[in-house]
Amino acid sequence: MTGSARPQKTVLITGATDGLGKAAAILLAERGYRVFAAGRSPEKRAQLDALAREKNLPLETLALDVCSDGSVQQAVSQVLAKAGQIDVLFNNAGVNYSAAVEDLRLEDWHRQFETNLFGVLRVTQAVVPHMRARRQGRILMMSSVSGFVTAPTQGAYSASKFALEAMSNALRLELSPFHVQVVLIQPGYIVTGIQEAAMSLSGPYLQNTTSPYAALYASFLKNMTASRAASETTPEDCARIILQAIESPRPKIRYPVTRLATFAKWSRKLLSDRAVDAMLLRRFGAKR
Repeated sequence: MTGSARPQKTVLITGATDGLGKAAAILLAERGYRVFAAGRSPEKRAQLDALAREKNLPLETLALDVCSDGSVQQAVSQVLAKAGQIDVLFNNAGVNYSAAVEDLRLEDWHRQFETNLFGVLRVTQAVVPHMRARRQGRILMMSSVSGFVTAPTQGAYSASKFALEAMSNALRLELSPFHVQVVLIQPGYIVTGIQEAAMSLSGPYLQNTTSPYAALYASFLKNMTASRAASETTPEDCARIILQAIESPRPKIRYPVTRLATFAKWSRKLLSDRAVDAMLLRRFGAKR
């Protein structure tokens, strides 16, 4: 085992076979944590298991669909049977539907919230009783810049992250007497597989040239291409912030990740709503 000679702690990570979750799973395992990396894709789980064997890491994957009660209960039971405890839960699984509020079909609104909010709630409710009974634990929630700033086309995604932040705020206060801490991670744009997945989910909307929002969609796609090219923060950079949030004796309530996240945070504090609106309208070309 790598890492320092601390008592080994157990970490359960959802959405851990790709992107930010995978980077966090590998880093934490390298630091000596016992990591259970959960995901839906058998192929991606197999690849991560192979990497763990190659590097001799204390990491194993398990099947978990956050949208299924049975899958969540089975996965949490597996972890507890193998490790006896869950010290850290990192709710990382998420999806992104990008479309105008008017265009996005109700069933896709439901899918957005089923993963990003109810999926998080499902896993959290399964794990919290064990942390509360032990009177220790830490829960990390993967939020976003979109959890406090909403751009055009991001109404559904942003709404799910605003809701996640509200739920996390309540949970943090409710679990405080039981010494269970709740931390929000707020990344800006980081290149991972979520963008490709979002394009697959959102393509029918964004490529609809007959939509009244066609010009907005074209501007959004151009902006995303530029953001991808300009992105400097890597998943591994984010993983190091996640490690800080786990290991800090007194963690912050929120950890912004990327310069965009820090800029957006201060913009919300220092600028008026109209000023923020004007900035977003200019950036996304949603002109009157």
